[in-house]
Amino acid sequence: MASYLDAAAIAGTGTALVLYQKPLGLSGGDIGLLSALLTFSIAIGALVGGRLGDRFGRRRVFALTMILFALGALLLTLALTPSFIYIGLVVLGLASGADLPVSLSMIGEAAPAARRGQMIGLSHGLWVVGIVATILIGISFGALGETGARVIYAHLLVVSILVLIFRAGIPESAKWKRAEDTRTASIAVGGGTDIGALKQLLSSRFIVPVVALGLFFAIANISANTNGQFQTYVYVNVAGLDVPTASLFGLISIGVGFVSLFMFMRLVDGERTRQFMLWGAALLATVGFLLPAVLGVHAGTIITSTILYSVGGGIIGEPMYKVWSQEIIPVLFRSSVQGVTIAFTRTIAAVVALVTPAIIATGATNLYWFLTGTTVVAAALGLFWLPRFRRADDEAGIDETGSVAIHAAPSTSSVIPGTATK
Repeated sequence: MASYLDAAAIAGTGTALVLYQKPLGLSGGDIGLLSALLTFSIAIGALVGGRLGDRFGRRRVFALTMILFALGALLLTLALTPSFIYIGLVVLGLASGADLPVSLSMIGEAAPAARRGQMIGLSHGLWVVGIVATILIGISFGALGETGARVIYAHLLVVSILVLIFRAGIPESAKWKRAEDTRTASIAVGGGTDIGALKQLLSSRFIVPVVALGLFFAIANISANTNGQFQTYVYVNVAGLDVPTASLFGLISIGVGFVSLFMFMRLVDGERTRQFMLWGAALLATVGFLLPAVLGVHAGTIITSTILYSVGGGIIGEPMYKVWSQEIIPVLFRSSVQGVTIAFTRTIAAVVALVTPAIIATGATNLYWFLTGTTVVAAALGLFWLPRFRRADDEAGIDETGSVAIHAAPSTSSVIPGTATK
């Protein structure tokens, strides 16, 4: 549900700000600033929340984040002046960003080893559901103006309260508790420090996987974020379609994305099936962007591009990042690493979004050549680099000298379940 709320908050804000524009006197500059403020707050939240989740436990942090999320949603629902919007979006963004890495770590540590990828895939599916829910609310209540905006944020408020209630019955991650007990006992004996442990992680062999994860997610997300933010723009301003038609194809692409997600969940936990899936996904995603780049940008090529990328990009992108981050990063630093890489990815996406209109202005085919390039680079990282890292030991803690006791399985050619032995 962390993924659901994150997606619904981002997509819902895009619609709600337009509905609040006249009643609250928001200018175009306000809307741009508020959108950037939400993105920046999510990035900061991911950095802080990820580290807190490793230091104080998953359960404590994701209870606090839901309380803050509900508070932000309440402020936005009851907004009477622009200051409500500014404060509410900061609180909402910080809470959403902080919740993501902690909740993903909890899923990875609680799921059975043979179904870890499947459970993480389900969380990504709920991210898509969050977007669909927001679209449906916008269709149903958008004509009500200011009231429609309040309905969008009231929906976030109700869901976050329900999530908080259901999370109250979830126990702390057993793997995190064992690793934290080891760390605490070793510090008491050896006089080590938590800061020293983190430094040890960054100077260990795990710094390379951290860099690889960050680069893969950031580069893969460029295509996903650009396709999501500017798809309607290209449909309307380049291909000559109207907004309702563009929206229809957007919904179709989401439906196709669900099909690819089910494929991902069925195939990701097997050694051979995962590799077959990744190669197929990389090919579809690349061809999807290559078609309009080579044949020109018109309705036929971009509709085909949207469908192909919905299948391929929905696999070799964020879902695989989530799986790899659980497999190759030690428990005590998993949430922190995800926080850093999520923040880095959101920042890169924001920067690219600033220059995307300029790229389109030079010729729409240039945008698709650019996306083809980023997709090829991300696919290469996912096919040839990330699978080479060894699986991290879920029982990692700190040894008696105060150093990080990060043990891993013997080197293997893959981190896929069943290929490593301890």
